[in-house]
Amino acid sequence: MTSPTLIPHPEKHNTERIGWLRAAVLGANDGVVSVSSIVVGVAAASGVTPGTILLAGVAALVAGATSMAAGEYVSVQSQADTEHANLALEARELREQPELELQELADIYVARGVDPVLARQVAEQLTAADALGTHAREELGITEELRARPFQAALASALAFVTGGIIPVIAAVLLPHHLVSVGVTVVTLLALLVLGALAAYAGGANLWKGALRVTLWGAAAMALSALVGSLFGIKA
Repeated sequence: MTSPTLIPHPEKHNTERIGWLRAAVLGANDGVVSVSSIVVGVAAASGVTPGTILLAGVAALVAGATSMAAGEYVSVQSQADTEHANLALEARELREQPELELQELADIYVARGVDPVLARQVAEQLTAADALGTHAREELGITEELRARPFQAALASALAFVTGGIIPVIAAVLLPHHLVSVGVTVVTLLALLVLGALAAYAGGANLWKGALRVTLWGAAAMALSALVGSLFGIKA
């Protein structure tokens, strides 16, 4: 009996993008919304000079990028620590009680609808090929594509924040002082539309839903900041 010919399967999913995509989208959106909200809020206050607006924008850009990187690193590192601990425990259990682990793996396949005899055979073959990897995937839900990568996530968040946050800063520099609030708002909304659409496209989601969702939240944040700036602004 000849072995069946394996036919290449060209279908491609977006699962491998989830880790860095989440961090990048969060960073870019947060950069645009946070920095523009501060710029618009400061510009809405009376008696504020262009230099003050620029200083506020740059300070928000630097502080936000640092905060995003640190927060993302700590968060993802905690996830990575948990994964390492679970993998170490699973490796020890595989050494100390391999038969119980083998049966546990077979039971997982049975619970998914596989015939018990076939489930046992599959468990034995996968255990022989890669016992820890199989248990990590089937029992713990840990795969190589979705493994926590703290440095990658932190760097992606910081770079994305700067990429998004630099847009309202540049707009504030180029626009006349009396048009900063309106101009930065328009530029930011356009940037959010593009970022939302790009994120949706990269993740395989609907472009318009992704774009509008991000833009509406950004508009709400800027409106609130402008209101606060106008209420508590410096009197000339």
